[in-house]
Amino acid sequence: GMTLFVGPQFEPLHLSKRRPHGRGILVMFDGYQNRDEVAKLRNQLVNVPAADRPALPDGEYYHHQLLGLQVIDESEQSLGWLERILETGANDVYLVRDRTGAEILIPAIEEVILDIDLERKLIRVHLLPGLLSEK
Repeated sequence: GMTLFVGPQFEPLHLSKRRPHGRGILVMFDGYQNRDEVAKLRNQLVNVPAADRPALPDGEYYHHQLLGLQVIDESEQSLGWLERILETGANDVYLVRDRTGAEILIPAIEEVILDIDLERKLIRVHLLPGLLSEK
């Protein structure tokens, strides 16, 4: 029953039904009666207002919640700010940029990501050997 915003024009469409299908979801929008009518929407991005997004289980976050957070190591030293999240298949990789503009690539795995604190806007990490280039 929510309104989704579809495609580059953010066309507002009212979701009337949905069901799992393979690795995706089949959806039905009010006003569209058959496949031919809805074909123009195929492979379009679907946007949902942040207030309407489904809640995630504890310990899971939407990418937009993490972007811009400061990344610190175990000794509370700043490594930079999370600029991008790269989806690699095996695990995400956080691209962190420091004050000088240098990039640090941090794997988003349990051994490395120690804590995410949205209130304090911090991600605390354990740096595995080789993650930081020697200067």
